[in-house]
Amino acid sequence: MRQTRRTVRVEPHQSHRSIERRRQVRRNLSFGLMYSGVSGEDVLIGDGTVVDLSESGLGLRGDVPVQADMELTLFLYLPDRDEPLSILESKVVWNAGPLFGVIFNDLSLPDVERLRSFLHTHVSQPSVANPLPS
Repeated sequence: MRQTRRTVRVEPHQSHRSIERRRQVRRNLSFGLMYSGVSGEDVLIGDGTVVDLSESGLGLRGDVPVQADMELTLFLYLPDRDEPLSILESKVVWNAGPLFGVIFNDLSLPDVERLRSFLHTHVSQPSVANPLPS
């Protein structure tokens, strides 16, 4: 018996399958962030704009390309305070040109509370009914 494997390219935010993987509701919003990571022997530093956010991850449009599975440090310039929210451990889960999605690997309790409070007080409508893992 011969098995064939079919590969289909699916754009993020348009795939029903990818939407089903989300565990938390994403909120549409827009604010700045900075990200950094290591690619081979190079350190990359990029600026971007958050396009959606949840307690476990975010989608963004960045000015420096990244690869899936790359570890990043993020500095989110939430409009609730002057100092950024620093997320020291995150991972790129998908990328499509300048757009990519990141999951947060390890947030401190104060950072989780700040993010949760920001989402509760500054954002009203979810952007996705069935959330993704980031």
